Amino acid sequence: MSETVQQVEKPESYFGTRHLQYALLFGILNLAYGIRSILSVAIYAMITDDPPFESIPTYPEWTSKKNLILSSFFWGYIWLQIGAGQLAKNYGPKQFVGWAALIGSLFCCLLPLFGSLLGYGGVIACRILTGLTQGFIFPCVHNLIGAWTPLQDRAKIGSFTYAGGPLGTVISMPIAGFISNSSYGWPLVFYLYGGLGILWAITWFIVGSDSPSKHKSITPVERKYIECGIPSDDDRKNISTPWISILTSLPFWAILIAHCGQNLGFWTLLTEIPSYMQNVLKFKLSSNSTLSSLPYLAMWLLSLVMSPIADYLIVRKIRVGTSRKIFNSIGLFMPAISLVTMTFVEESPYLTVFILTVGVGFNSAVYSGYNINHIDLSPTHAGTLMGITNSISNIFSLVGPLIVDMVKSVTAYEETDRSLWSIVFYITSAVYVSTGIFYIVFGTGEVQPWNKPETQNEEETETKQAIGTEFELNSYKPTSNNC
Repeated sequence: MSETVQQVEKPESYFGTRHLQYALLFGILNLAYGIRSILSVAIYAMITDDPPFESIPTYPEWTSKKNLILSSFFWGYIWLQIGAGQLAKNYGPKQFVGWAALIGSLFCCLLPLFGSLLGYGGVIACRILTGLTQGFIFPCVHNLIGAWTPLQDRAKIGSFTYAGGPLGTVISMPIAGFISNSSYGWPLVFYLYGGLGILWAITWFIVGSDSPSKHKSITPVERKYIECGIPSDDDRKNISTPWISILTSLPFWAILIAHCGQNLGFWTLLTEIPSYMQNVLKFKLSSNSTLSSLPYLAMWLLSLVMSPIADYLIVRKIRVGTSRKIFNSIGLFMPAISLVTMTFVEESPYLTVFILTVGVGFNSAVYSGYNINHIDLSPTHAGTLMGITNSISNIFSLVGPLIVDMVKSVTAYEETDRSLWSIVFYITSAVYVSTGIFYIVFGTGEVQPWNKPETQNEEETETKQAIGTEFELNSYKPTSNNC
């Protein structure tokens, strides 16, 4: 098939119906990451034996269960990734993402009550159920971006939307620290984020839509602009998933291994850095939460820089696979170097925070590495590939927060011991480096033979590689027949 996507006049409005959809998707990713992250800070106010106000409930007897509680979100999150993507594709993502946000936010609000009635088990139950619901969010957002975004706009819209996640971490951690130290106490953190999530869900049910064709008030001009810029998937509907070919593909395994290493490192740091700052660097909770968010602010800012640079390299005829490996290596090796360096400068708390911020900031390069490589290998099955790697890699997100407990059980070190954290950082660095090397050796940017059941002609393959294979502007028909 060689038909091209038509160039249609862009709507004059600077803020159309599609922009409202993008803003809402940005918002739910921001809130989803916020709901994930607030416990990393609030947990220290929950388990303290010296609350700022006597009226605030605390549970110091939960201290030994801290990392178990922190990991519990992923016990639910890992299960529904692949199935959620298939449901969203077959039945439309609007209802799934709306109800997922509503139910997950409700359990966020209920967490303080469950904790008071059922103990730490109640908190774990709420986090598991929240994780289950969030398993729907990313697959649904991915589908909605595809349905609402013309190919020529998809790079910048995708970057904008997904940047909502890291920014949610940046915003939520200082807020959680500030509220936890106020007279309202840590329960308000969960009421606030749960309430915002419920408000988002109500708004989404009113103005959100599966696609432009199903939206009641979109203008004909804007609808035509979107639909004429989106390729038809008619030629993909009847293509079965080549499971054996995927699972025996070394380039696919390169993505999976890199994804696992990234998730273990990212969530180990996100959940445990507040503890490190409090117990070793001796920062108080109020400043701890702000300083803990700085690395993720750097990550968000650098993510806006890395993607255009990666695209520029490809435009300058750097091979797609080479570009992916360069940025993936930056994203995994820089935090590894930073973590090892931190073990030598712990006597200088602010220098330690600076080094950590630099390392986590450059970790954003993985978004231009393995994270986009699924589409390079197989545009046809990219959603399935992402579902597989995201589901499996989140098992390592679950393990990450438990590494500290594992080291404590083996060494008898406490969280106030620098030696404990040195071991944790060395383990995390080793994971970053080893998974990064595996990706360098086995990763590629070439479309795989199992992308389609029939053999693609050489000209089509070269065209895909020339544009980076992320968006195949010349390979499919537009969705609308009125273009």
